[in-house]
Amino acid sequence: MKQHITFYLIILFLFAQNKTFSQTAISTENIRKHVTYLASDKLKGRGTGTKEERKAAKYIAKQFKQAGLQPKGDNGTWYHEFSFKKSSDPHGNVAADAPQVQSRNVVAYLDNGAPYTIVIGAHYDHLGLGHDRNSLEANSAGKIHNGADDNASGVSGVLELARYFAKNDVKEQHNFLFLCFSGEELGLMGSKKFTETPGIDLAKVNFMINMDMIGRLNDEKRIMVGGVGTAPEFVPLINSIKSGLTVKQDSAGIGPSDHTSFYLKNIPVLFFFTGQHSDYHKPSDDIEKVNFNGVKEVLDYAARMIESLDKKPKLAFQQTKSRQEDTPRFKVTLGIMPDYTYEGEGVHVDGVTDGKPASIAGVQKGDVILGLGEHPVNDMQGYMKALGAFKKGDSTQLKVKRGGETKVLPVTFQ
Repeated sequence: MKQHITFYLIILFLFAQNKTFSQTAISTENIRKHVTYLASDKLKGRGTGTKEERKAAKYIAKQFKQAGLQPKGDNGTWYHEFSFKKSSDPHGNVAADAPQVQSRNVVAYLDNGAPYTIVIGAHYDHLGLGHDRNSLEANSAGKIHNGADDNASGVSGVLELARYFAKNDVKEQHNFLFLCFSGEELGLMGSKKFTETPGIDLAKVNFMINMDMIGRLNDEKRIMVGGVGTAPEFVPLINSIKSGLTVKQDSAGIGPSDHTSFYLKNIPVLFFFTGQHSDYHKPSDDIEKVNFNGVKEVLDYAARMIESLDKKPKLAFQQTKSRQEDTPRFKVTLGIMPDYTYEGEGVHVDGVTDGKPASIAGVQKGDVILGLGEHPVNDMQGYMKALGAFKKGDSTQLKVKRGGETKVLPVTFQ
């Protein structure tokens, strides 16, 4: 009888251990659940300030509450409310009589009684029904832009990391602030407004991690981590972590997502991104194209980085040179979607827009641009500099590599 009791206790212990592990490990099923809801047609693309976006905010707050986090918004709520005037100008200018948009960020806090805080964020808004002229598909007004990768994938990451750090039975040496921003697609409005009236002392924020479009990890498992130059500890740490991911590092603290707002407050930032694709800002960015197992890999990697940084003293902030500083303005475009995670020479084409110069010239997805006229294209910086040498109506030759063959294609800028 004693042996039976001992055996029963061992089984009970193993079950309890397995239950604890299942509660705290990053869950592909949870990721799928979050993306499926946030990118469903009933939320109509989560346009900033819409009632459907409010439903998304309510869902996010519910997940934070279930994880056992504290609300850290206005007046003890989950929401940081803000408003702004919406531009109706294609160049982003705001008229004096522009409509006022009311929206909200969703804010949750894990209080570990620590002196410093780690911020983990992602934007939850998207393009709605495509009425703000930021869709890249022609005649898309009225079509639902579900934004499964952009950025339901990143929000699922915030929710899973929130659950992970709240339920892992480890008391980290930092507090955590989990943020889901609105208004990103209209100019980083939510993160700008939050850093203006944060509700916490930003001087006590150690670093900020931003996840935007982490849902398309490809077969080569390439991911870009931006902001690595904003603290001296970032690059050595990234180089030391063993994983199945191929990590492309970018030093700039300024980029086209919400980490920029924190960098501009002298906070070290990291930006996780699995790359552009041909569905970017189109109605075709849908649930069935998300690599849920890939999102889990990215989050496992992010969690390991956070756990390592949690053990270190407060990071020293470093200013970085932005990509735009030595890149000329250009008045023309080829109409391609570059693969920003590409490591080789040239610019890898991840998508081609119909009716644009590249499409008319015969450029195909998978081509690698090596030159534009007399200008060599060794990387994205070289590509943008080359574009700066041309104006509308100019014709030149485009040098591309397709498979093992090099082609020269005539191209005219519109």
